[in-house]
Amino acid sequence: MSLTTLQTLFNRDLNRLKVEIELYQNDAQIWAVDKQVSNSAGNLCLHLVGNLNAYIGSALGKTDYIRNRPLEFSLKNIATSDLLLQIDSTISTITTTLNSLTEEDLQKEYPIIVFEQKTSTEFMLIHLTTHLAYHLGQINYHRRLLDQ
Repeated sequence: MSLTTLQTLFNRDLNRLKVEIELYQNDAQIWAVDKQVSNSAGNLCLHLVGNLNAYIGSALGKTDYIRNRPLEFSLKNIATSDLLLQIDSTISTITTTLNSLTEEDLQKEYPIIVFEQKTSTEFMLIHLTTHLAYHLGQINYHRRLLDQ
């Protein structure tokens, strides 16, 4: 896995996240839930921003980001423009952080134990791309199902 590939995947999917949020016809629907969909697109967006800023920005980029995971799922009705700004900020943080890494850094131990055992930085970054893609798919489904 190369840094260029990781940068491409994060950039592609975070920009797609922006598009998905922008595609909602009714901003209030970003926060809608029903019995079929328990997390709103807004909360999933906040979760992705928090996750990436914590595990890439703070852990690898040494930013001062402090994650509050419960708020990612409890905050509601944040303006769409604010969500988009948070995504843009996350894109910038990830770009800066990945640009500061070397291919050798990918083989080093990731600085936080996340999965009950040590992993490489490469493993963690690949995991984070799949986590982003998973929730991006949920947001797409949410929009098509509830934004009518």
